[in-house]
Amino acid sequence: MLIFADILSSTILFAVPLLLVALGGMFSERSGIINIALEGIMIIGALLSCLFLRAMDQIGWGAAHPQLAVFCAILVAALSGAVFSMLLAFASVHLKANQTIGGTALNMLAPAFAIVLTWAIQGQGQTTIAIPKWVRITSEASQEVFFNRLIFKSLYLTTPIAIVLLVASVIILYKTRLGLRLRACGEHPQAADSVGINVYKMRYIGVFISGMLGGIGGLAFTVASGSGFQSQVAGYGFLALAVMIFGNWKPLNILGASLFFAFFKILGSYSSAIPFLPDFEGIKSSEYIYLMLPYVVTMIVLVLTSRKSRAPKAEGIPYDKGSR
Repeated sequence: MLIFADILSSTILFAVPLLLVALGGMFSERSGIINIALEGIMIIGALLSCLFLRAMDQIGWGAAHPQLAVFCAILVAALSGAVFSMLLAFASVHLKANQTIGGTALNMLAPAFAIVLTWAIQGQGQTTIAIPKWVRITSEASQEVFFNRLIFKSLYLTTPIAIVLLVASVIILYKTRLGLRLRACGEHPQAADSVGINVYKMRYIGVFISGMLGGIGGLAFTVASGSGFQSQVAGYGFLALAVMIFGNWKPLNILGASLFFAFFKILGSYSSAIPFLPDFEGIKSSEYIYLMLPYVVTMIVLVLTSRKSRAPKAEGIPYDKGSR
């Protein structure tokens, strides 16, 4: 039974970055901006927050106040992701550039910048920023009870923060004036403008929130992977886009989609420990078959659900104040 507790625990752990980044993409696209740059935003957020954790570990403050240091790192990730996302917002809103091309350019910029900055700080060739052991809330040892193993084996501060942000996203999107205005700007910006809503401002806000959540998601992915920051996030930004589409741009649906995709990722990692799964003995490089699962499932699900997905009507269309 403990293996199933491990699978569920790891599923939650890897669902957190997907949830955060997909929620970020949702806010951006609800305001009318396609955010292809989620991968790059994750990288920048993870880069600067991991450098912050490294610095706190070196001066000894992090070990003395571990969760306060992690909370500060989450704030650093949010701020750095938000600032980086403003490049997309400026290009999309004021320059009216193609949003897909702009996002792709930022995705190419982010890993290159991460490698250059990491080498500049750690020395050439030192591309991995190690994550201090004290970032974990609970110890991995002595977790032989199913419930303890499920909840406390790999618990990081990013998990409760993600739950709070999910609840906040639902409230903001559906219960506040800001959420109503964001949705209006993504559906019919001309109508929103006609009643006095500043469409440009709303789209900046949507992308800013997207950058904050994407940056935190980058840190969440890095601590979940456990191998340190390596100037990449393994395509999680693009997987989060699939989660957002599968979740139909709705927070609670995105939560379910995040758990769904994370489960298949973890299933690949634990496949050898699950007795009833076929081992594909005799097939060359069979260990990669299960590792392909989350990406294969992503393509299949998108094919099956794309007809029912309803994106905001005005997403990807630059707003021209003079047009009606």
